[in-house]
Amino acid sequence: MKGKIGLVVGLGVGYVLGTRAGRERYEQIKKQWLKVWNLDPVQAQVHKVQDFAKTQAAAVPQALWTGAVKIVKAATSDGTPGQRVDSTIASGKSVAAEVKQAAEETVAAAEAEKKPRSTSASQSGPKKPAAGA
Repeated sequence: MKGKIGLVVGLGVGYVLGTRAGRERYEQIKKQWLKVWNLDPVQAQVHKVQDFAKTQAAAVPQALWTGAVKIVKAATSDGTPGQRVDSTIASGKSVAAEVKQAAEETVAAAEAEKKPRSTSASQSGPKKPAAGA
């Protein structure tokens, strides 16, 4: 939620500055933003996020594709119509479980990637005194 609020505030500030200051100020702001964007620490984080997205993005769609193939094979298999329906239902249930597992693994990987930063930040920050002390 904080990220969304920050985005809206940032867009609002950018709009106000841009409309009041004109094109020259906009170019100055843009130049400063590009300097920050091209800093090595920022780019390191950008590449880290891109690499993570590339590795995790394929997990769920691959499970969906594999599941669709299994369901089509079950629906077009030999047997009576009743047997094909039963086979398709069974395949659908197993595919649903596989897709769920792939999604859960992707979420767990994302949380594991996020966890080291949040614990180190909370341990290194100064502690506030208790209220009333």
